[in-house]
Amino acid sequence: MKSPVLVLATLLALLPVAPGRAESLAVNAINALGIDLLHGTAPKTGNALLSPYSIQMAMAMTCAGADGETRAEMTRVLHYPTDEASVDYAFASLQTDLAGVMQRQAVQAEAARKYGVTNQPLTLTTANRLFGQTGYQFRPAFLNLLQNTYLAPFEAVDFIHDAAGVTTQINTWVEQQTRDRIRDLIPADVLNPSTRLVLVNAIYLKAPWQKPFPEAATQPKPFHVPTGPAASVPTMFVNDSFGYAQRPGYRVVVIPYAGGDLQLVILLPDAVDGLAALTAALTPELLSGCASLPSQSINLYLPKFKLEPPLLSLSQALQSLGMTTAFNHPTGSANFDRMAPRRPDDYLYISDIFHKTFLKLDESGTEAAAATAVVMARFMGMPMNPPPPVDVHVDHPFLFAIQHRASGACLFLGQLTDPRSAD
Repeated sequence: MKSPVLVLATLLALLPVAPGRAESLAVNAINALGIDLLHGTAPKTGNALLSPYSIQMAMAMTCAGADGETRAEMTRVLHYPTDEASVDYAFASLQTDLAGVMQRQAVQAEAARKYGVTNQPLTLTTANRLFGQTGYQFRPAFLNLLQNTYLAPFEAVDFIHDAAGVTTQINTWVEQQTRDRIRDLIPADVLNPSTRLVLVNAIYLKAPWQKPFPEAATQPKPFHVPTGPAASVPTMFVNDSFGYAQRPGYRVVVIPYAGGDLQLVILLPDAVDGLAALTAALTPELLSGCASLPSQSINLYLPKFKLEPPLLSLSQALQSLGMTTAFNHPTGSANFDRMAPRRPDDYLYISDIFHKTFLKLDESGTEAAAATAVVMARFMGMPMNPPPPVDVHVDHPFLFAIQHRASGACLFLGQLTDPRSAD
């Protein structure tokens, strides 16, 4: 007898999460797992992009259905506390705050229009949905938790008789939610007659800078790539006051997006070849410490870039961190009994986890998207006499994060080693 399959898909386009103090649990989990996976998946000399938020949202919903040693392992790897209710509450609070960010943007835009100002507001959409096999015996408590806490309504589909059609249905929904930035999240032939559930969280953001980079100032500038001579790449320039810090071995520059809820954090090594050392020193505390920095007048030179990495499997990286029984290693060890009844010859396990991202950064702002799919089968004041501007040339490999300012939560985390290969 074939085993039922569960697929969880989290779709994310870059967003300004505004969690309060109650969400510090989720913030730590997001940042810590993001660092773990950056270490485990980023190429040493290549570009990389992850959405720690997207991955964590998918895994939190998966963990809600886990039990026994499987849940214990997931709790350790995902940096959750043992208090189960606090995990669900923390991530649910983040979702509520996302809706609040968009509401504030709408109010601000409406107020500005009364004075004839038509500045482009931040655009944010987020939605959850469950696509489940009609007639399958999901546990009501699990479905109620996802409906009431994660706001994920259930939609009955038929994987048994039309897996290909359901694949198209889910991918089309994902494309619509992410403005066509995430396509084919669920690969062909992943869903089949043994699939039982696809859980999708979709988020999209298009965030203008608080102060745009002037397009006329963009000029070709050298960027030191890991191999070969420096490359000439389109480099933006602006003089403005930004959050700034000089720390041993690296500098931090923080660029705010419209509304001030979200910011781009640039971590620039002092040495041209200092990316590896900076990545190795990255910690959740380092990232959270970048959330609120003193302002400094800066002459900032920043390359334009676009990242659209191929679909990424996170299975091996998560297993190497210690999440093994969820993948049914050893055979018979997976325990998702809170999701659906676990029987000796019929139980769920994770067969793969897919992650897909998109990010475009230019003079007007940033657009980004990401998607995570967990496939399961049956077996974050100026002084009176300000100092002169600091010159910051982002002209060699660096780390970056999209962070919610109030909390320090990093929604995207990556490294840029070559802007050319990102085009």
